[in-house]
Amino acid sequence: MVWSVEVKWKGLTQRVFLYILLEFQSSVDRTMPIRLLHYVACFYSELFKQKIITPSQGLPPVLPVVLYNGSERWTAPLDIFEMITPEPPDFLQIYQPHLRYYLVDEGRYTDEQLGLVQTPLSGVFSVENAGESWEALQLAVDRIVAIIKADPNKERIDKVITRWIKRHLQRLGAEVNLERLNSLVEDKDMLAENLENLVQKERQEGRLEGRLEAEQRALEGKRNAARKLIARTEMDDQMIADIEELPVEEVEKLRAEIQH
Repeated sequence: MVWSVEVKWKGLTQRVFLYILLEFQSSVDRTMPIRLLHYVACFYSELFKQKIITPSQGLPPVLPVVLYNGSERWTAPLDIFEMITPEPPDFLQIYQPHLRYYLVDEGRYTDEQLGLVQTPLSGVFSVENAGESWEALQLAVDRIVAIIKADPNKERIDKVITRWIKRHLQRLGAEVNLERLNSLVEDKDMLAENLENLVQKERQEGRLEGRLEAEQRALEGKRNAARKLIARTEMDDQMIADIEELPVEEVEKLRAEIQH
């Protein structure tokens, strides 16, 4: 992306062309400084090759930005100089490469922080940070719809965000009729109804999972009690099975394991 911006520097205002290099990441890459240095060098070389600039004109400024939406926190170095080990002595440092990139780590933003920035991008971050929780996603979608409605470029933003969120819901495997979703603003009620169904399903599955975990803990408690009776008493398998309400085959299996 190329931006024409007015820069005030040392009392002077001048217009410069700023090249913004965007790199999208879903996983941590510790070689990122090397990749970006390569991108920038190739970019400058291409400007000369295409005769967009000449060496006498100098190089335009570049802003490298890494937009990261992975679940782990970003741990890669932010400057290629940080990768040079051991740290060179002072007289060598000026000869080492330096290139720093601006990191946007979506997962570091809390809901409270994103709520203070009412922009479409903060809404996108809220949706991505919701993960696979339909309930959190439902709240994030409501928020991004409100942001779109308040945007002066509502129609254009709505079109872009709707196209993006359809792909996002597809990646999540959401059981939503995406063919009917053409506008987040206009089709908000339809999407909200679909998400509410997913929320209810999510809650039911959570309750089912809780019951299964409780049943599993109860079963393991019976097995532990049966193991103690096998080890400390002369009771036969059928009696232990009756006491602990276990199938006799289960008790026989436990006895075999203990003997082994």
